Amino acid sequence: MKGRKLTSCAAAFCLAISLLAGCTGGSGTEESVSVSETETGTGGQEQGQTSVVIAMGPTSEPEAGFDPAYGWGAGEHVHEPLIQSTLTVTNADLTVGYDLATGYSASEDGMTWTVTIRNDAYFTDGELLTAGDVAFTYNTVKETSSVNDFTMLDYAEAVDDTTVVFHMTRPYSIWPYTMAVVGIVPEHAYDSASYGSNPIGSGRYILKQWDRGQQVILEANPDYYGEAPKMQQVTILFMEEDAAFLAARAGEVDLAYTSATYSDQTVDGYSLAACASVDNRGFNLPAVSERKDEDGNTIGNNFTSDVLVRRAINIGVDRQEMIDNVLNGYGSPAYSVCDQLPWYNEASEVEYDPEEAAALLDEAGWHMGDDGVREKDGVKAELNLLYSTGDTVRQALAADFAGQMEELGISCTLEGVGWDTAYDRALSDPLLWGWGAHTPMELYNIYHTLEGTNSAGYSPYSNETVDAYMDQALASSDLEESYELWKLAQWDGTTGVTQDGDIPWVWLVNIDHLYWVRDGLNVAEQKIHPHGHGWSVVNNVDQWTWS
Repeated sequence: MKGRKLTSCAAAFCLAISLLAGCTGGSGTEESVSVSETETGTGGQEQGQTSVVIAMGPTSEPEAGFDPAYGWGAGEHVHEPLIQSTLTVTNADLTVGYDLATGYSASEDGMTWTVTIRNDAYFTDGELLTAGDVAFTYNTVKETSSVNDFTMLDYAEAVDDTTVVFHMTRPYSIWPYTMAVVGIVPEHAYDSASYGSNPIGSGRYILKQWDRGQQVILEANPDYYGEAPKMQQVTILFMEEDAAFLAARAGEVDLAYTSATYSDQTVDGYSLAACASVDNRGFNLPAVSERKDEDGNTIGNNFTSDVLVRRAINIGVDRQEMIDNVLNGYGSPAYSVCDQLPWYNEASEVEYDPEEAAALLDEAGWHMGDDGVREKDGVKAELNLLYSTGDTVRQALAADFAGQMEELGISCTLEGVGWDTAYDRALSDPLLWGWGAHTPMELYNIYHTLEGTNSAGYSPYSNETVDAYMDQALASSDLEESYELWKLAQWDGTTGVTQDGDIPWVWLVNIDHLYWVRDGLNVAEQKIHPHGHGWSVVNNVDQWTWS
């Protein structure tokens, strides 16, 4: 490992972390310099062992502020809101636990959820948090959220001060996972125009200062109903990756995000921490033959429409080689969109078998030509692989994948595309996607047939049996029982989305989230991280300590 210390976020341990960050709005204003130098010094270790300075990427800064109605705590970068309390939380094993809630139950038909809440939670303005605030929050986010889907919620109703009832438009067994990311706001002090910049919550921290484009400073809530935060002040710097690395080398941060690009470097006084994630990368494989839609757009792909071809691609990928050569060893093989989560079906896993992959292509009628490219009926075996422009890791993964496919006799071209056109282009060409969330809904969104159509949303594919299992899972009145139905949607012994089934996507790797960690900083056990290298690491910053 070239002399660097390596720690893992996969188990409970005492971890030294330093997060690299660089400001996007210049090198800092006079105000921000005074904060970093006067209040936090060169690290929390020098300030009474109760403060920490963390660097995150610029995209981690919430554009609309710290308002749950506008995406704070949700969306692509799901995390615990910190400033606000939530009804539930996700445990280390991604099962559901309690925060404000003291219990919940669903009706037999799944159309109502009744949640009881604690009676000792106060907002930071001194007002008691009641079920009325919970109902107000959910009714507000249903009407205004542009990030999360709340179409399953009809309305929320406060029955009394400690009981709220959610009336649903349809059964939704995984509602407890939604309750884990929606921070509760005060009805008496909520103004949609200003709340994001001046949030009042009941969570572990209070927003003390926000210098847009530069930093956020959080201070421990002295009236928090739970265990008092050990880390009293948390400063988040928003920096580009290279600036974050330089900040760590200069000793200006205690924990800094980084990537495999910097993993062969060393930083004096810091160790490199690798946190396991379900932040996966994979290609969609259009599962229907090529055609034109009513607008003249190309839908489907004549090569990947053959299930034998898709199966060959899936077992013809050496995932570990990708991890070693593209990610510098910092990742894990990906076989699904939900590896290692409670609803994951281990039937998704496959062994790298290029000989069997070649046999499947032969069986499909694609025979090797003299030029090393397979042909069928005079047509070459070709793929145009798309990746998001500017994402060097995805570009490198796509290039590695192309090289492996060419060994199988599949000629590949690479094309960088912007997200403004990528969604449409992916309906006919494989696109390298990034997914991974703390909810089974990720499976539904990728594989379930869109209502009123004959295809899933992101890539042409449909299977009535798979749809039925997921519909049953959502309609279940028992969350734990629903896990088994999600697993059956992946593979039931006869059909599904795995290797022996339809395999409409090929998953490649889960990317470890890497951080430079200052020696002496003990970071609490990390849950497996979702997609997005941002706030997830600080979900439990209140439990961090210095030694």
